[in-house]
Amino acid sequence: MGALSASAMLDGARRVVVKIGSALLVEAGQLRADWLRALAEDVAELRRAGADVVLVSSGSIALGRGALGLPVTALALEQSQAAASVGQIRLARAYEEALAPHGIATGQVLLTLEDTHDRRRYLNSRATLATLLGLGVVPIVNENDTIATDEIRYGDNDRLAAQVAVTIGADLLVLLSDVDGLYTGNPQTDPTARHFARVDVITPEIEAMAGAPTSTLSKGGMKTKVMAAKTAVSGGCAMIITAGADAHPLRGLRNGARATLFLAQGDPRSARKRWIAAMKPRGTVHVDAGAVTALGQGKSLLPAGVTRIEGVFSRGDPVTIMGPDGALGLGLAGYDSTEARAIAGHQSREIAEILTYPGRVALIHRDEMAL
Repeated sequence: MGALSASAMLDGARRVVVKIGSALLVEAGQLRADWLRALAEDVAELRRAGADVVLVSSGSIALGRGALGLPVTALALEQSQAAASVGQIRLARAYEEALAPHGIATGQVLLTLEDTHDRRRYLNSRATLATLLGLGVVPIVNENDTIATDEIRYGDNDRLAAQVAVTIGADLLVLLSDVDGLYTGNPQTDPTARHFARVDVITPEIEAMAGAPTSTLSKGGMKTKVMAAKTAVSGGCAMIITAGADAHPLRGLRNGARATLFLAQGDPRSARKRWIAAMKPRGTVHVDAGAVTALGQGKSLLPAGVTRIEGVFSRGDPVTIMGPDGALGLGLAGYDSTEARAIAGHQSREIAEILTYPGRVALIHRDEMAL
């Protein structure tokens, strides 16, 4: 891997999550509109190169506090929530106006960390993001700071971005920051601090090098970025930390700007399969020989190929997929056990009539199973 670099990773990425910190987007309570327009040009370049792009953006509280005239100091929880409410509208509008000239539609997705921890909500957010990307939309993701409490007090968008990257199977996460990567110490206070161009494995020594936050506007410091890297790389997603203050930060990264690349451990698909395979099943879905053949060809499991349902499980729970000759693997159920029993053996076109509401075509999607 000797020649592998951050710029080469960005050039080869097919699905990219970019995290934008508050300190880059907001200055003295005001949006850095010229910087955002330059970033939008970078995003358009990535899209023309064939990459899906998701933006995880901080800045709603920083914009809101400026609009409300709140001080640039620690805010009470209620003030933070109010600032987020006012700032989120401005943030979404700013991204829409910056990307629209490039023919790029945007969609707002507000999440909390709980949305990626609860399996049902995780599947919902995953499906929404996948659909948006399939429609050519650039999702703008942020924490739902108007209602989340512990996320405002302790959370950060570095870790949220890493979880989003793993959720959508991204192959690269880029953290645009006020620092240009990982150092052996804080480069602002230690002139001898050495920069890491690449981190192959995140060791305890690497984790120990993380310092305190370097900006009053951003909650995260290098510590949260290394935590984000651990989440990303274990999910098969490489991660880059680079400075983003100058115009066209992604273009600069492609042209060799200083950065730290954290190498992925495997690829997103295999990492997800390992995650599913390690789960404890809550039930069993028995399938016929035709379904076994279809699954072997990489297809999803349709209700028509299901002969019997065992156990009680919810949507998103892991279930064993059992063929006539034994277990085939595990998958995340697209329906709960009651719904699955009702549609088992039926054609997908019959689902809406049986359940009295529109359903999903697959009982277990091919991306949600490990055979």
